[in-house]
Amino acid sequence: MNAEPTVNGAERVLLVLAALASHGKAMSVRDLLTVTGLAQSTLYRQIALLKRWGFVAENAGHYAPGPISLQLALGFDVNSLLVEASRNEMRQLADASQESIGLVVAVKHQVMCLEMVDSQHSLRCSFEKGRAVPLKAGASAKSLLAFMADKARAEALDSAFGHDPAGRIEIEDELERIRTQGYAVSDSEVDPGVWGVSAPIFHRSGRGVASSASITLMAPSTRATGREKQFIDGTLRTARAISEYMQAD
Repeated sequence: MNAEPTVNGAERVLLVLAALASHGKAMSVRDLLTVTGLAQSTLYRQIALLKRWGFVAENAGHYAPGPISLQLALGFDVNSLLVEASRNEMRQLADASQESIGLVVAVKHQVMCLEMVDSQHSLRCSFEKGRAVPLKAGASAKSLLAFMADKARAEALDSAFGHDPAGRIEIEDELERIRTQGYAVSDSEVDPGVWGVSAPIFHRSGRGVASSASITLMAPSTRATGREKQFIDGTLRTARAISEYMQAD
């Protein structure tokens, strides 16, 4: 049965990728034609696209998921482990501070929230799970930028400050200070009236210990006044506890 009439262009490439992902071993063109129901010319176009982007690799006329697919799988595994490792510590910090706590990561030059524990106050700050903002301003962004790999940070800053050399110099100086003190603080940089502190989570990677996530405490600026040290210390303790778990053998 030919499946081509029932799927659009975007779905065709996903159909090929899903077939390769679920098969468990490399597939020939004949195998893919049978599984996907696509016309041969259409199939070759989808394979060429996937190969160009690194989602598919070819060996002796057989096709299998490529290196980008592996990165996606590893990213899912790391993030799933990270969320599970962070929940209890995040809840403890939320209970102690009575403020909102977020687990954030850097994705494609954006800050994305993986997990959130909301404050019980009627007036609260919430960086919703799944929300993404530019990797440029605010405690979360600056914590992620300060402690990420040099190459990734340079690329992110190129994207954000490519036409603002003065701004680039200013933020690089600020990121150096953040690395020295171990955390980032901001007030009203992303959302008006919101104070935040963010500290990095470190985990083991193929090149040693790296950071790709941060814990962020968010509070209305009026409620944070006078409690900054308490909030900073609590956030640092939480980030360190999660880091110890992530680095344990």
